[in-house]
Amino acid sequence: MGQEIGKARFAPEDFREFEARLAEESALLRRELAAGCFAKSGYVGGFELESWLVDHNYFPAPINEAYLRRLNDPLVVPELSKFNVELNGTPQPLFGNALSRMEAELTRTWRRCLDVAHELDASLVMIGILPTIHESQLVLKNISPLNRYFALNEQALLQRAGKPITISIAGREHLDIVHQDMMLEAATTSFQVHLQTPASEAVRYYNTSIILSAPIVAACANSPFLFGKDLWDETRIPLFEQAVDLGGFHGLMDKERRVTFGSGYLYDSPCECFEENLRSYPVLLPIHSDTPPGQFVHVRLHNGTIWRWNRMLVGFDDANTPHLRIEHRVIPSGPSIVDQIANAALYFGLAHFYACDTLAPEARMPFETARDNFYRSARDGLSASITWLDGLETDVRTLLLDELIPQAIHALKQLGIDRDEAEYYVGVVKARVASGQTGAAWQRIYADKTQRDFLLLSAAYLREQRSGKPVHQWDL
Repeated sequence: MGQEIGKARFAPEDFREFEARLAEESALLRRELAAGCFAKSGYVGGFELESWLVDHNYFPAPINEAYLRRLNDPLVVPELSKFNVELNGTPQPLFGNALSRMEAELTRTWRRCLDVAHELDASLVMIGILPTIHESQLVLKNISPLNRYFALNEQALLQRAGKPITISIAGREHLDIVHQDMMLEAATTSFQVHLQTPASEAVRYYNTSIILSAPIVAACANSPFLFGKDLWDETRIPLFEQAVDLGGFHGLMDKERRVTFGSGYLYDSPCECFEENLRSYPVLLPIHSDTPPGQFVHVRLHNGTIWRWNRMLVGFDDANTPHLRIEHRVIPSGPSIVDQIANAALYFGLAHFYACDTLAPEARMPFETARDNFYRSARDGLSASITWLDGLETDVRTLLLDELIPQAIHALKQLGIDRDEAEYYVGVVKARVASGQTGAAWQRIYADKTQRDFLLLSAAYLREQRSGKPVHQWDL
C-alpha cells in the first residue's frame, strides 16, 4: 500500500482485468517458488516506524504535506492521515553490528525529522495511540491527499454496503462508537519489523512469527488510551481490526476480515497466503499494470490491502531477484528509539530460535491457541496468562524472563550478531519486563497521577522520549 495509484474511481472492467492478472501472477508465484527462483540467501532485517506530527499543545498537527516537502527524504513518506508520517530503515544483513547500525540510522533520520518539524512549529512523537487524539479529528478532511487513500476508503465502505463502522472495545473500561469512514485506522501507529529469509525457510519463520506474536506484543505494549478511555495494553490491536472491518458483508466470514490474526498456519508453501488472498478477499484497488507478470505487481498490491498481523511479502533485491520477507506488525510505535531496536532484536532472535528448532513449534501449539494467546496478551500485557508450547500454562512475564529472552540472545549470536549487541539490546527488553514498566504501564501510572490530564501526559511522554532513555528508566 506504499505505492501511489493513478485514479481513485473504478469501473467494472477494472476489476475484471485486475482479477485476471491477479490469478495469473498467483499461479506464476507458485511455479517460481517451486522452481527455486526466489532468493536462497538471508537473513536481512528492516523496519517501518509510523509517527505523529503534533503542535505545541500536543494535539495532532495535520501538516504532513508541507512537512514532507520541506524534509525531502525518500526514507520518510506519508501515511493515511495528514498528522502521520512513516520513517523507513535501510535493510541490514543480520550479522555483526546490524542492530547498532539500525539504531544509528534511525537516530539520524529521527533527529532530522525533529529539526524540520521544529521549523514548522511542530514536533514528532512515536507512540502507539496519541492520548490527545479526538474522534472529531479522524475525518476525511484530514486524510492524506493521495488517490490510494481516497480509493481505499471508498471501496471499503462499498464492501460494507455503505454501513458505518462500529467500534466496541471492552478493556479496563468500555468504548462504543460509530464512525462514518475508515479514518479511525489513523489513530494506530506501529513499528513494523521486516525479516527476509531464504525462500525455503519462509514457512517455518512465518508460523513461528504467529506463535511469538503474543509474548512480543505483551513486552512491547504502548497503547492503553483511546478517546479518554483506559482499554487494552495494546488498544491499537482491536481498534485497527474494527476500523477496517468488512466482515459480515457479501458473505465474508471472520477469518476473511481485512485486518486479522490469520486463518491458520502455513503447511507447505508461502503461496498459501497469496492464494488465500485470491480466493477469499475481494479486490479493493483494481489498478491494472502492464508490467511483466514476474514482477507480481497485482499480487503485491492486493496483498497490501490485507493486513494480517504477520504478513508475507514479495520483494526484489538490487539484482531484481525476488525474495520473501515477513512483516511482523504487532509492535507499536515507541516509546524510544532504543526500545524500538530492542523490540526488533527480540523478534529477530526468537524467530530464528524457534524456526531452527528441531521440532516445529506449530506442531506443539494449535493455531487457535496462538490466536487466543495473542488477544489475551494485547489486552492484559505482561500480566496475561497464556498457554505455551505443549500446553504449558504460564504468565507472559515469567515466560519471557525464564525462557524467551535467554533464547533470543542465544539465537542472535547464532545468526552472527556481535555478542555485546545481542546482550545489550535484548537486555533492554529484559529490564523492561523485569520492572514491569512497559510504555502502557508508564502511561497509566502517569495518567493516574495527573487525574487523566492527557496534555500533561503527552508533554511528559515527549520529554522522556527526547531523553533517549529506554522506557523502563523513565521518571514518573
